[in-house]
Amino acid sequence: MSVTNVLLSGIVGSTAYGLARAGSDVDRLGLFAAPTEDLHGLHRPAESHVSTAPDRTLHEAAKWCRLALGGNPTVMELVWLPDALYEVRTPLGEELIGIRTSFLSAGRVRDAYLGYATQQFRKLVSRSAGPLPSQAPPQSRRRTAKHARHLRRLCEQGFELYRTGELTIRVDDPDAYHRFGEQVAADPGAAEPLLRRFETAFAETRSALPDAPDEAPAEAWLRRVRRTFYAAAHA
Repeated sequence: MSVTNVLLSGIVGSTAYGLARAGSDVDRLGLFAAPTEDLHGLHRPAESHVSTAPDRTLHEAAKWCRLALGGNPTVMELVWLPDALYEVRTPLGEELIGIRTSFLSAGRVRDAYLGYATQQFRKLVSRSAGPLPSQAPPQSRRRTAKHARHLRRLCEQGFELYRTGELTIRVDDPDAYHRFGEQVAADPGAAEPLLRRFETAFAETRSALPDAPDEAPAEAWLRRVRRTFYAAAHA
């Protein structure tokens, strides 16, 4: 997949979290700017490009902003990565990192992170309706453990972001996450107390985030992107 005008891109997923093990995929996420003139035609350019081998997802700048303003946990990672994990970091990408907190709001962060965690829990519950965990094939147990790790990560990272306004991508104790995954693979119901505990924590904690995101910096940044890639086409 060849995509031009990539503004920011880096390694995300289990490698960024510190949860990767031998054989884990390396996931990449980024954003790009569509040529400004292409946005005015009858057919708009693709807003996302997804590839495998390597695993990479690139969102067009406006789509990335909309997802981030909605509190999407996956896209939000991109602007909170440790420096060493960025592979493309242009001046416009640097500007975006600089306004990352303006995308945040208490309700959207809570709903997005808890919503994604609940989706992971439902996947675990649906698996528990199948064969007994001890009888499940190894691949199924690994998938269950992975969903459990994601559930815990979403709860802990989301609550940190909600409480402090800061997001730490790398988890504190990767081994604890893997132990939790194995525990849930053996007994999917073991994930429920953690989810309920964080539901209560969100409900009882005052957030450091505002009630609504500040769209003005994102709007101004996106207009700079559009001017940049209009001028480049006519230079």
